[in-house]
Amino acid sequence: MASVFQSGKFWRAQVRRRGYPSLSATFDTKREALQWAAQIEARLETQTPGQVYKKVEARELTLKAALERYKREILPSKAPHTARRERSLIEWWSCSLWQAVPLPNLDGPQVAQAIRAMEKENRSANTIRLMLAILSHLYTIARKEWGYVDLINPVELVRKPRLPEGRDRRFVGNEEERLLEACARKNPELTDFVIVALETAMRQGEVFTLTWDRISFIDHTIKLPPELTKTRKGRTVPLSERAEDALKRQRARPRKPGNRVWTYATQDGVRASFFKAVKVAGLEDFHFHDLRHEATSRFFERGLNAAVVQGITGHKTAQMLARYTHLSGKSLVEAVRGTDPANGVSPTRVPSTPPSTIHPQRFCTSCGAALAPEHRFCGGCGKPTSGHGQQD
Repeated sequence: MASVFQSGKFWRAQVRRRGYPSLSATFDTKREALQWAAQIEARLETQTPGQVYKKVEARELTLKAALERYKREILPSKAPHTARRERSLIEWWSCSLWQAVPLPNLDGPQVAQAIRAMEKENRSANTIRLMLAILSHLYTIARKEWGYVDLINPVELVRKPRLPEGRDRRFVGNEEERLLEACARKNPELTDFVIVALETAMRQGEVFTLTWDRISFIDHTIKLPPELTKTRKGRTVPLSERAEDALKRQRARPRKPGNRVWTYATQDGVRASFFKAVKVAGLEDFHFHDLRHEATSRFFERGLNAAVVQGITGHKTAQMLARYTHLSGKSLVEAVRGTDPANGVSPTRVPSTPPSTIHPQRFCTSCGAALAPEHRFCGGCGKPTSGHGQQD
């Protein structure tokens, strides 16, 4: 039952129904109060008490409280690296100007204001998009798992910062040899660690957590379980001969008891050693993750198609795969012209032949090998070419 009464300069509307929470609101005019009461009564006809209670709870659930619940219930199910990164993003939102705003009241203009605040802090476009992604996922979880089905995701109402072009840092000249030499002087194990990363396109964390039971020298593969990948999807990584040799060298070295491949105690230890080797090698602006870019680009240069490369690297989307692919200028020239740009000569390129001089292709009737018109003997079986006819 609805009731409308004046309170000072304002009009207050209240709707009560057995089994439902009491709902009320304040308006400037009696007409607005009556309209609101009529709308609420009509809405209660189509909603259960549980649905209405959820709406009331949502109105009282602040952004900070929702993020605390998100940290308790959702973060533990994510990969450790992802959980650590998202914890810092959640901390920013929890300490922001919008921490006390109830989830239903957070709107597009407020999120746009938050984006401008992040930009003033000189945060990169990629970081801002990650911070928006965590907020968006919070609303998705609240709607699907916590029962707040009427929430509107404010992140969908704003323009996201445009991402810059992906890093295109690749080895130049003899940089790869210089880096591996510097790694060898630092620690031979680091050299093989880098080789495995470079040959497989695995992430640093995936290489670091390798255990011997996931490596098959018979099948020449590495099995990565879902819990150890960034995308939470398991995959099988093929081993090149170079990567396999590096792992076999590591297996022959003295190592600590257990199943772990590498003796580095922490991933930070690997990162610090690699950084020092990069400095010794004299490489400018080179990060460990650039090895993944290099490896992915090399897969394409070897002629592997996008589906195969995506299966090896574990990129979630083709768009992300494209950001990691930077073909060298030399390979692009060879693909278009069929020539080596260093000398302009292609061993496979043949001059066009006038139609009048084209001879029908002949094949050896003994071994099936193709026969050149000027050859008197078959290159496959060595028999004389006389008597061999043309085959369709």
